[in-house]
Amino acid sequence: MSARPLPEGPVPVLLVGLHGHGRSHLRALRPLVEQGLVRLVGVCDPRPPDPDDDLEGHGPLPHFEDLTRALEETGARITVLVTPIHTHLTLARTVLAHGSHLLLEKPTTATLAELHELTDAVTGSGLVCQVGFQSLGSTAIDHVRGLLDQGAVGALRGIGGAGTWKRTSAYYDRAPWAGRRRMAGRDVVDGALTNPFAHMVATALALADGGAHAPHEIVPELFHAHPIEADDTSCLRLRTPQGTPVCLAVTLCSPRSLPPTLHLHGEHGRITFEYTLDRVTVHRPGQDPHTSTHPRTGLLENLIAHLREGTPLLVPPTATLGFTHVLEAVRTAPDPRPISTRYQDVWREAGATHRTIHGIDALIHRSARHMSGFTELGADWAAPEPTAHPLEVRP
Repeated sequence: MSARPLPEGPVPVLLVGLHGHGRSHLRALRPLVEQGLVRLVGVCDPRPPDPDDDLEGHGPLPHFEDLTRALEETGARITVLVTPIHTHLTLARTVLAHGSHLLLEKPTTATLAELHELTDAVTGSGLVCQVGFQSLGSTAIDHVRGLLDQGAVGALRGIGGAGTWKRTSAYYDRAPWAGRRRMAGRDVVDGALTNPFAHMVATALALADGGAHAPHEIVPELFHAHPIEADDTSCLRLRTPQGTPVCLAVTLCSPRSLPPTLHLHGEHGRITFEYTLDRVTVHRPGQDPHTSTHPRTGLLENLIAHLREGTPLLVPPTATLGFTHVLEAVRTAPDPRPISTRYQDVWREAGATHRTIHGIDALIHRSARHMSGFTELGADWAAPEPTAHPLEVRP
């Protein structure tokens, strides 16, 4: 089905996936409704709205359990798809078949092959798909690129990333697919690198070479402290086609959550980019650090501007090719290795199990600073031999 021009006035939008992360999209839609840019015409989810699902400001909303019926009855011109990773391709095809443009939550798809299928489906439909890597809407990215082009820190020698967040067992209990690599014969790939810290991977690749190219020498080191299938503590090393090394270290087992940071190591200094805060700091020897904060363009606003005015689309599926190659490397890697409880602090609080790994924050930052993996840095639990007391993985 080919695209039709958007109607004048508010654009009819359907939200698919109301619970969990869908709530953040619901909040993000509210100011756009107030501005008259969009009109939320319905929500689609197997489960009806809960009392704590904040629908205020959207008026009475029809709830649908079936996506086809929702698309047919609402006439949505843009669909925001916030569903489990392994459902993205199938549901996206349904959306496109009904003539609706698409804002698809990241990760784009669960496999590289599915990304190619999605790209073909979008092209064949004549419609537009934007992928929800919100960090790629930050004008800080162009600012950092400009600094590199000006030689602010000399030639780029590499990009290191440090991500230290805290997630409890409640994070993995929220949905059957959470923390899974596979489920019911389908790839899910819900690990730290491919979902919570997916923005770090995509942003690093966007800064290094635009993100639309396949990286080389992708080497993931995958571990888990929680009793899950996927990784919650990982390091990723790769090289861009231009040869720039990238080393990203992340954990969901930190004592506390702090803003993740990308470090762009130059010959004569360093640029740090706190991508969740759109904040850039330039460090040069003998000079005080200089920090600047930059505005961010919303991806739904950009999608509408693209359709109405021809503004370049920020994150088409092709822009996520580099990220999806990383996801594919994680998907096909050996299963993450468990981290023995001897290297953890574990306790119960407020009905959830908390896990922190001894010295993990310092290790993550050393990895980003030295561009080295956990094994290379000598982490005891990352030693090649199996851990002495593996965790029992949740079925």
